[in-house]
Amino acid sequence: MKRSTIKAWFVVHKWSSLVSTLFLLMLCVTGLPLIFHDEIDAIVGEDYEVMLDGEPSAEGGRPLDRMLDLALAERPGEVPLFMAFSQQSPLLTVTTGPTPDADGSEMTLLFLDRTTGEVLGPAPSGGFMEFVLQLHTDMFLGLPGMLFLGVMGGLFVIALVSGVVLYAPFMRRLPFGTLRTSRSTRVKTLDQHNLLGIVALGWTLVVGSTGVINAFADPLVDNWRGGELAEMTAQYAGEDPLDPAGYGSLDAAMAAAQSALPGRSPQFIGFPGGDWSSGHHYAVFFQGDRPLTQHLLTPALIDARTAELTDARAMPPINQALMMSKPLHFGDYGGLPLKLIWAALTLATIWVLWTGIVLWMRRSPARIERRIDEIASGAARGVAA
Repeated sequence: MKRSTIKAWFVVHKWSSLVSTLFLLMLCVTGLPLIFHDEIDAIVGEDYEVMLDGEPSAEGGRPLDRMLDLALAERPGEVPLFMAFSQQSPLLTVTTGPTPDADGSEMTLLFLDRTTGEVLGPAPSGGFMEFVLQLHTDMFLGLPGMLFLGVMGGLFVIALVSGVVLYAPFMRRLPFGTLRTSRSTRVKTLDQHNLLGIVALGWTLVVGSTGVINAFADPLVDNWRGGELAEMTAQYAGEDPLDPAGYGSLDAAMAAAQSALPGRSPQFIGFPGGDWSSGHHYAVFFQGDRPLTQHLLTPALIDARTAELTDARAMPPINQALMMSKPLHFGDYGGLPLKLIWAALTLATIWVLWTGIVLWMRRSPARIERRIDEIASGAARGVAA
């Protein structure tokens, strides 16, 4: 590779890293507790899942219509927005709000036990984990914050790719994993930065790319609503949204949905008027029936007045990528052992980012030119640089 090409890649790596590093450090630090959010919720007593034992709520128990009535009795004057099912216990949640298109800040999440019909209570509001999640997701800036962090994630991926391009010629004359401990502090820091960066490369590419996809979740859902969902419900175009007083039986709607998509487990129901449905339908979302597809959702649209099937089809590939990216991003699809691996790799990434800052703070024009020369000729074990 020519020296001019290496210098160009060096500039790309430097600036893509510098612009994004502080935000990536924040994402790593906030991401650590989010990896263990289930375990933390259980410790502080905010996980209703651990309180219940039995068959998943979507497979049996009290009728859905009865559970919905119980939830609405707790929130008089509000309307249902979502109903979600646990795949591990009889836990069921109902989200309500003042209107069918209520903002997230106006929603209330209620937990219920479908076996006993008991209302367990609302989701705890505020708290440390909610603060951390909001900071990690959008820095309390809403969609602009999400999109900004998505751009930072994209720069991170560029920094990783450019780092690999520079690493290959740099290590030409050294065995893999070499740490030149006899060299200066700066050289030792550089070797640690390079080694941990290349060891964690696969993981950082996965987490970085899935983070970018997650950041664009809202626009992707809006695109699905304006595209495929509109196509599926074209026959209802121009009609006024269904009034909540006219909603029909949830149990009948679930039966129709399960007939259309047999053998699958329902994950949640989007009520008419919300982001995940039309103004006239219960959207029953089923997850895949295999380990590799359990995070892929397929909606069945059921006329909320008549409980008749309108359509059922898989979501577009980009939306399926969004669904797959969330468990990959947080490592919560393989139990505690995988979470521990995710945490260890997060700590390694924090060290890579920190050493990158240290190297930048010790920069000088002469050192930068010497660094480019070393990459072009291959690293050596010689005296301290």
